[in-house]
Amino acid sequence: MRIVCLDSYTAVNGLPYDNPLAPIAALGEFVEHDHTPAELTVERARGAEAVITNKTLLKTDVLGELPDLRYIGLLSTGTNVVDLDTARAQGITVTNVPGYSTDSVAQHIFALMLHFASRAADHHASVAQGDWPVSRDFSYLVTPLTELAGKTLAIIGMGAIGSATARIGHAFGMRVTTVERPHRTPAVEGVPLEVLPMDEVLATADYLSLSCPLNRTTHHLIDEAAIAKMKPSAVLINTGRGPLIDEAAVAKALHDGRLAGLGVDVLSAEPPDADHPVLSAPNTVITPHVAWSTTEARTRLIGIVAENLAAWQRGEPVNVVS
Repeated sequence: MRIVCLDSYTAVNGLPYDNPLAPIAALGEFVEHDHTPAELTVERARGAEAVITNKTLLKTDVLGELPDLRYIGLLSTGTNVVDLDTARAQGITVTNVPGYSTDSVAQHIFALMLHFASRAADHHASVAQGDWPVSRDFSYLVTPLTELAGKTLAIIGMGAIGSATARIGHAFGMRVTTVERPHRTPAVEGVPLEVLPMDEVLATADYLSLSCPLNRTTHHLIDEAAIAKMKPSAVLINTGRGPLIDEAAVAKALHDGRLAGLGVDVLSAEPPDADHPVLSAPNTVITPHVAWSTTEARTRLIGIVAENLAAWQRGEPVNVVS
């Protein structure tokens, strides 16, 4: 079986192994590309029965040029890079990798939150520029510090990542809230989770963390109207999808002092334009979509991609999305 990986770079970059994709390579005649530009996708995938992709698009026009293709293995949880309806019509099985980065993303959410609470980077920068050796005191602050204990952590999206975030927040001594949902009462074992109307969640949050999927109802969930209901001392955290927030409205709120801080790992365009409004907003910490990418998470990702392909080869497909 010919197996082609179209874009391995983000999955394997920096992994401490000679051949991180060895579990996939063992399943057939394997060809790996670290990146594939759109104009080379058909050429590189032609003749392959199985294709592994992360962000390289496999839309209707491309799939129509690949009559030998029978399997697409996604190096991701998200499925938007593939036209699932076309894949289904052509008899192509598509699988994804759910849940591999839950702990990594929850950890990153707290890295962003702790940036605003403990300001370790700001104080390190002060020490690095020589402020401590010339200080008259043994201890000094460059900005106020706060405790997470006793603060309210509001989480929108109580799936695996939201639930893991709730458990960590509870361990820090935080009050944890979420939004009530029709026909379902969110619950996290061991966490006294408060389920509240959206307006109350917004009004009481000290930290608001977004872990919900992006869809028609959540697009620009946090917009100017939502920000107006929040405390000016609140910090917004987004590790879900960039368009969950109206970035222009959030940037303006930060400039105007209507939000105390923004921590994001995702933007509406990735990579962003140099003039993206969030990039120049004050009290902002931005990471380049790395919450998912700990060494442990990427190792799990590759292992599950290999298991998905092996299961399909056995005629027992798992994690099928089309």
